[in-house]
Amino acid sequence: MSRFFGEIRQVAYLVPDIEAAMDYWSTVLGVGPWYYNPKVPIKNFTYRGERHEPHNSVALANAGGLQIELLQTRNDVPSMYRDFLRAGLTGVQHVAYWTENFDADLARAEAEGFTVCMGGEVGENGRFVYFDERPHPGHGPGTTIELSEVAGPKGKLFRLIREAAVNWDGSDPVRPFPDLSTL
Repeated sequence: MSRFFGEIRQVAYLVPDIEAAMDYWSTVLGVGPWYYNPKVPIKNFTYRGERHEPHNSVALANAGGLQIELLQTRNDVPSMYRDFLRAGLTGVQHVAYWTENFDADLARAEAEGFTVCMGGEVGENGRFVYFDERPHPGHGPGTTIELSEVAGPKGKLFRLIREAAVNWDGSDPVRPFPDLSTL
C-alpha cells in the first residue's frame, strides 16, 4: 500500500487492438465482463500544459479487487500514451490510485514533489491526472502514476464493474459503458 495514495486500484495496458485484447483476457484468462467505450468523452484534456482532443477506446474489467484497463489510442495527439508507444514500449503503461478527495490528494502529491504531466475529466467528479515518471535508480524509466477522482458517476461505474466480475460466468463478455449521467 502506498503511504501517499493507498491501494493501487487499477493497472492499465496500452494495446494495439482492444477487441483482441478483450477477447484474450476474457477467454484465456477468464477476466470479465469488459465494459467498453469506443470513444471516451474526455473534457479539458491537457498534456504538458497544452490542450488536445484525444480519441481513446477503453475497456474495464475487474480481476478481484484490481481493475484492469485496456486502452487503445485512435489518434496521434500528444500524450503520455503516445510517448510510451513511440518509445517502443508495450504492456503496462500506468497504475492508478482512486480518490474521493481529489483536490487534497493532488495538493499532497505535489507537495511531495510529484509533477502533473497530463490530465482531464470524464463526467462529473471524474478528474484525473498523470504524474511525470520518476526514474527508478539504476533501472531506467519509472512507473507512470494516475490519480483518479471517483467521487461521482465514475465511482459508481467502477463499483458496477467490480460487482459484475464477482460471479461472472463468462457470458456477455463485452458490454457497453452505461451513460455516466444516469449513474
